[in-house]
Amino acid sequence: MVDIRKDDVLEILKLLPRNIQKILKDHDLTKLIEVVVDVGRIPEARFSKGKTILLGEQSMTRAMIQEIVAVVGNFNHCNRAGLEGTLHRISCMRNKNNDVVGLTMRVGRSIFGTIEIIKDYLEQNKSVLLLGPPGVGKTTMLREIAYFLSTEKGQRVIVIDTSNEIAGDSDIPHSAIGRARRMQLPPETEQHAVMIEAVENHTPEIIVIDEIGTKEEADAARTIAERGVSLIGTAHGISMENVIQNPLLSDLVGGIEVVTLGDEEAKKRGTNKSILERASKPTFDICVEIIDKYTVNVHKNVANSVDAILRGQPIPPELRKRNKETDEVTILERQQAPMGHEDTKAVPFTKDGKTLAIYPYAISKSLLKRGMTTINELELSVVSTIEEADLIFALKSYATPDAKIFKICESKNIPIKIVDENSLAEITIALEELVHDMPYVEKDWSKFGEKNPREAEFS
Repeated sequence: MVDIRKDDVLEILKLLPRNIQKILKDHDLTKLIEVVVDVGRIPEARFSKGKTILLGEQSMTRAMIQEIVAVVGNFNHCNRAGLEGTLHRISCMRNKNNDVVGLTMRVGRSIFGTIEIIKDYLEQNKSVLLLGPPGVGKTTMLREIAYFLSTEKGQRVIVIDTSNEIAGDSDIPHSAIGRARRMQLPPETEQHAVMIEAVENHTPEIIVIDEIGTKEEADAARTIAERGVSLIGTAHGISMENVIQNPLLSDLVGGIEVVTLGDEEAKKRGTNKSILERASKPTFDICVEIIDKYTVNVHKNVANSVDAILRGQPIPPELRKRNKETDEVTILERQQAPMGHEDTKAVPFTKDGKTLAIYPYAISKSLLKRGMTTINELELSVVSTIEEADLIFALKSYATPDAKIFKICESKNIPIKIVDENSLAEITIALEELVHDMPYVEKDWSKFGEKNPREAEFS
């Protein structure tokens, strides 16, 4: 159940003329989203579910707006300000002479319970990108994530608070972010520079960043990920396709490059010789598309989803819904394993019914065996020939579109799992993804003496 820990909405009301305060107090302030005032217009109050009311009959004057500005204080370079000790955000509009002629006073609330719908993914210590249009609740969710990871999980979390919207407009961060530390942006300092500074100076395990929106910030996010620090970030966009198509942000999901195929491969695929492919490993492992505060789509493997989208065969994301009364999470549609030669077609039945045999193609056998020791859900083994294999692990740099290994696997009906790098970390991630995908196909788990782990998790 959603828990509003602290609601300082009355601090917003104190900024307004008394007659407007009186009108607002006759309404349900727990539903208030923002108050809008403009010179020469009657002020408006906007509530949830699209409800808007006019606050009286008197238009705002310049003097009335200046009185509010005098209390709020200075606005930053983004034309934003906050109220000390609260999460409220005051944004201003200026005329051509730089005078303030309008204000948007947005109510900030410390709300808990919003991350129940994705908490199991947050516990995987992976980088998560939250997508959604303005006002859908990305920052509210980000704030609770910072609290959960820093306080309940005890991890070292640093919040990059560009506009002081996450932790409030005070040198003492709002209690809503728990034990997370907060870095503000001094004048003339850009967000991407502070992101790098946080990693270099303060040894975080997790960086929390709101509104990644420039190429420099996307580059900084990649640099942070390459240094082994997890990222929790937000970006504007309805779906992952929006990020792929955005030249400033596409690097967050691996970047896009043009690849030229041979005549035979192009004919086999039924495509042009020049196609789009993912350029590198995505910065974020998981992408959450926020539909509303109770519904999300989850791309649990960004690399797989991007590859499938570029092939014109998008994978339906995992659709999740949270009951607003009980917080029970229901998975309405599970994400299917992608089809095609660039990843697992389906997790196969094993030949002996007990052990999943893996053949390494340009992958270190010793590293693969070490990675297998971390997997408890299924018995795995390394084999020396393709004929013995249930599955092939292939190194991405060797698994080019026209590689012979794909023709061999097609003829023998053996699926392939692509591994980005020949390292223990990447091999272990690939093995974990393999096991994580297994409940999404028809598999007799009783052969292994196990219950389907996904059914156990959400039962």
